[in-house]
Parts: sequence; structure tokens; C-alpha cells
Amino acid sequence: MLPELPGLGRSDIAAAARRIAGDIRRTPVLELPGWGCLKLEQLQLAGSFKPRGAFNRMRAAGVGSAGVIAASGGNHGAAVAAAAQALGVAAEIFVPEIAAEAKRERIRGFGARLVVGGAAYDEARQASEARAAETGALIVHAYDQPEVLAGQGTLALEWEAQAPDLTHLLIAVGGGGLLGGIAAWHVAGSVTLVAVEPEGCPCLHAALGAGRPVPAPVGGVAADSLGARQIGALMFPLAARLRAEGRLQPVLVADGAIREAQAALWRNARIVAEPGGAAALAALLSGAFVPPPGARVGVLICGANTDPAMVA
Repeated sequence: MLPELPGLGRSDIAAAARRIAGDIRRTPVLELPGWGCLKLEQLQLAGSFKPRGAFNRMRAAGVGSAGVIAASGGNHGAAVAAAAQALGVAAEIFVPEIAAEAKRERIRGFGARLVVGGAAYDEARQASEARAAETGALIVHAYDQPEVLAGQGTLALEWEAQAPDLTHLLIAVGGGGLLGGIAAWHVAGSVTLVAVEPEGCPCLHAALGAGRPVPAPVGGVAADSLGARQIGALMFPLAARLRAEGRLQPVLVADGAIREAQAALWRNARIVAEPGGAAALAALLSGAFVPPPGARVGVLICGANTDPAMVA
């Protein structure tokens, strides 16, 4: 049995769930033949799972007069902006040039100051940290703070209550905050986590191959949401140990499979998902992940911040 990480045990996740209960939505699950149990987290406030971590970080740490600051490919920025608006504090969000216009509009719509610069997320992160050092604003990291991971872990707590018999969970991976939070909730259980990355954004694959977080390429259709340069340092030891125990299965999917999963979600269930939000389903539909006999599969649809016309 794996030990709990300090500050990221099941008790921390349960505490986070109580802390943010009035801030977030309890998103539904949908059973579809051949697809398993879909968790529809794209219906979450701000269009992705990210408000769970943003609210928990801000409520747990407290926000001063300087407000909050974050770097994001788009979804985390919208979540931080939405949480800041709800809590009545200022927010400044840095996004890279690849951030989709739909996500920029969401950030502005929640009243945050938007700063666009840098080719990819890592450049936006560096700029945001320099700005926070000047202003004293609270940094809300996209995927590498204990409070953020604990907040994302509340999704696993909620999903387990809705579908307690799942044996495999398919989760899209960017910087690893979502996977880390879900892994922390299931650390002592028997659920297998299927960590799905686009071929163009393989930072978890790179880290597992090297035995430590290392820089990885960033590209492809899901780069604005899953395009972290390097996997999170907090979650990587847990992911590596789950991998060694056979309870974490890394999977890569092609851009074409992601686009087809987006289209399939729309055709079959009228669900709009952004590329990163459809990546987990892409692994199942493309055969990149084949469930073993008797498996009960859960698939996370984690984001919907895209132009609906691009999906339909």
C-alpha cells in the first residue's frame, strides 16, 4: 500500500470537499453502452474541472489585498478568474500565445486582467511569477500546489460516490494536477488509472522514462489545455510508484483520435468537449486503451472551453 503524501491524503481531499462545497457544481455521470461511465466535468463552473483546485487554494491559503495571479493555457485561468470574482478579489491571468480565443474570452468575462505573452505555458508561468514577486499577489499554480491537487482530488471523491464499482479511470494528463489529485484519493484502493496524453504533449511519458520530471515537447491540437512542458513535481513520485505497482497505465493518443472523440461525443450525446476534454475518450475509442475482461470503465470529460462550431 502506498503512503499518503503530506498535505495530500484522503483526509485533506475530504476537507477540501467540505471547504468548496458551496462553490462548485456536483457534475453528473452518464452511462453509454460501450463507453462506460462518463463523468461530465465539462459542466463544471468555468467549463472544466479546474475551479475545484482554484477555490481550495484560495480558501485554504487566504487572499490578501493584492489579489491572485495565475498562469494558464486557458482553463485554469478561467477557473481562477471565476473563483476570484466569486470571492470578490482581483485576479491577473497570464496565458501563452497558443491560448484559444474562446478561453481568453472566458477569462475576460470573469473580470480578470488578461496578459498574453510567450509561446507556451512555461513562458507565461515565468512571467506570472515575476509579476507576483512585484505585487505580492497569491499564486494559484495550475498543477503543482498541495491545495490545488487536493481540490482536484474532490472529483475522485464525488465520482466514487456516484459509481463505486469502477475498476479503471481514464484521465487526460497535462501538468498532472488532476491525475495527482485523483491518484491521491485512490492511493490505497484497487482502481487502475489510465493516464492519457496526446502524442504532442507527452510530459508524463517523458518523466516515467527518465525516472524524474524532465522537459518534453509541447504541440498538437490539445496543447492549450494539456501542454505542460514538464510534469508536476508533487504528483510525479506518486504516479511513478503507482506505475511500478501496475495501477497506472500511461497511454498516448494521436490528434486525429482526439478530433474523432470530440465528434463522437457530439454525434452520440450532443456533448461539446474541447480537444483536451475529449482525450481520455479518444484512448478508448481508438483502441489505444483496451479494457481487460470484466473491467468497469470510467471516462472523464474534463473540459468544454472551445468554439462549439468547431465541434459540430
